Amino acid sequence: MLVEQIWTANNYRNFNYLIVCPETGEALAIDPLDHRRCLATAKDKGWSITQVLNTHEHHDHIGGNQKVIAATGAKLLAHKNAKDQIEGMDRGLSAGDVIKVGKTVELEVLDTPGHTMAHVCLMSHTDQPCLFCGDTLFNAGAGNCKGGGHPDALYATFAGQLAKLPGNTLVYPGHDYIANNLGFTLDREPDNARAAQLLDQVKDQDPTRARVTTLAEEKEINTFFRLHSPTVIRKLREAFPDLPDQPDTKTVFIRLRELRNSW
Repeated sequence: MLVEQIWTANNYRNFNYLIVCPETGEALAIDPLDHRRCLATAKDKGWSITQVLNTHEHHDHIGGNQKVIAATGAKLLAHKNAKDQIEGMDRGLSAGDVIKVGKTVELEVLDTPGHTMAHVCLMSHTDQPCLFCGDTLFNAGAGNCKGGGHPDALYATFAGQLAKLPGNTLVYPGHDYIANNLGFTLDREPDNARAAQLLDQVKDQDPTRARVTTLAEEKEINTFFRLHSPTVIRKLREAFPDLPDQPDTKTVFIRLRELRNSW
């Protein structure tokens, strides 16, 4: 499986992806907002885009659909419940569905509500798994719930699905917010030495070559996975004095998401 990460250079700091079968050159385009770059990259490398997948229905993820489809004849895939928000869907996806690309690539669909209620992530069937996570999981962060989602659902996705994935899973998000997200981690957990070290490494990085983390690394640097940290809980109590002595993880997650909304 080949993974081409395409930096859109827009204000939203979007990433688009081409997932390619190396044997046939067939490609799946994930959230191809920058249709020009996606099409040009495929042409330059001799690939054929045969499918387009939207992780969710927001415009900065679906805005390039029709241009890519018009140029390639690709089929459009998205969450089955997004059919009224995403024009021209050919295949509605459910948890456990498998998307095949060419002869060698298989991607399993995860139903991951929270950022929106019709959001999917893709997990590759490869020796080292890859997670294409849209706006659910970011490097060192979590998606907001302002555009049709709900923090309760996002917590359930993190705790019930993402946290259980293999530690060597590579994380490919829909946006590059890593420096800002690490800043929030350190605001919530100032003694997180790993986050501080990584922030020094990435704050001046070339955005076109953004760092790819693993899930194990996320559990060290991403405050939305660090719900048992005494420092996180202590700092959270400063903002929410009514926090119980031993808050459950859902309460910690939702209060963190509330703080992140205005940070």
